[in-house]
Amino acid sequence: MKPTRLSVLAVALIVAAVLTWSVVRFLYGSLPLLPWTMVPSLLLLALGELYTALVTRARIRRRPGTKPIEPLVAARLAALAKASAHGAAVLAGVFGGMVIYLASSLDKPTPRRDFFVSGGTVLAAAALIVGALILEHACRVPKGPEDEDEHHSASRI
Repeated sequence: MKPTRLSVLAVALIVAAVLTWSVVRFLYGSLPLLPWTMVPSLLLLALGELYTALVTRARIRRRPGTKPIEPLVAARLAALAKASAHGAAVLAGVFGGMVIYLASSLDKPTPRRDFFVSGGTVLAAAALIVGALILEHACRVPKGPEDEDEHHSASRI
């Protein structure tokens, strides 16, 4: 599995924002109020992934007092991190599109409320992206002395 590329996340975010903005322009009046509960949910997921990253990094580096991690567990955590980053990028784009649309209607109470809920959700999704990228990085196998020797000899050829 290859590491998550920031450009892929940016494209997913932008495409979701543009699509959401174009749909919401026509349908906003028929939409229900946006739920504020997504903000704490995404923040809890971000905190969970950050905590998991700290524990995983210590276990992969075999720090004293930790149990070594099974390779399959590390692979599953890396897959979870990658999926979380992509999902959070799409969510950030969807609610970012809402923020862009609602920015012109802040004088009305309902759009103003939805604007702040959407803005909070974008920030919480960004926190989840950061947590997911940190977890994915923590799942990498550290380079050993043998890897350094191979890298130097390969670059000399």
